Amino acid sequence: MDWDSLKKQCYNCHKCSLAQKRNNVVFGEGNPKAKLMFVGEGPGADEDSTGRPFVGRAGQLLTKAIEAIGLKREDVYIANVVKCRPPGNRVPAPDEAETCIQYLRNQVLLIKPKIIVCLGATAMKYIIDSQAQISKVRGEWIERKGYWLMPTFHPAALLRDESKKIPFWEDFKKVREKLELLDSE
Repeated sequence: MDWDSLKKQCYNCHKCSLAQKRNNVVFGEGNPKAKLMFVGEGPGADEDSTGRPFVGRAGQLLTKAIEAIGLKREDVYIANVVKCRPPGNRVPAPDEAETCIQYLRNQVLLIKPKIIVCLGATAMKYIIDSQAQISKVRGEWIERKGYWLMPTFHPAALLRDESKKIPFWEDFKKVREKLELLDSE
C-alpha cells in the first residue's frame, strides 16, 4: 500500500453510513515521515467543510500546543479514527470506527511515527484499550509494537472544562521530552 492508493481507497469509501452525508473525506495531513502523530476522534463541521483535520476551535488549540513544544503542524501528522463526520459531532458508532480504523492503521504503517498521541477517549479506545478510561490513563506512556503511545484529553474537552488544560499541557511536555530522548538515541 502506498499513499496514493490509500488516499484513493479512503476518498472512494462508502463502507458505512457516514459516507452518505459527508461533504469531504478528512484523510489527514502533515509530514508523511513525521516522528510524531496525533489521532483524534473524527471530523467536525469545520473539518467536513474544508477536508482538513483539526481546523476548528479545538484544532486551533491543538496547533498552539504543537507550537508550544517547538514544532509546527507541518512537522507532525494529524489524523482521526474515522475519516467522515458523524452527524451532530456525535461519537462514532463502534461499527463506523471498526470499518474505518484500517485506513488509520495503514497511515501509521506508512508514516512509521515514533510517538502517537491519542487525543481523547475515542482515539484511546480504538488504539490503546477499549476498556480504559481517559481520565485514568492519560499522561501514561504505553509502548506497543515499537510505537510510544500517549493518551491525553481531546482539545475540545479543554474548551468545555478548563481544569483539563494543566494535565493536557503536562502530557505535551512529556511528549516533547520523549521525542528529544528518542532523537538522541
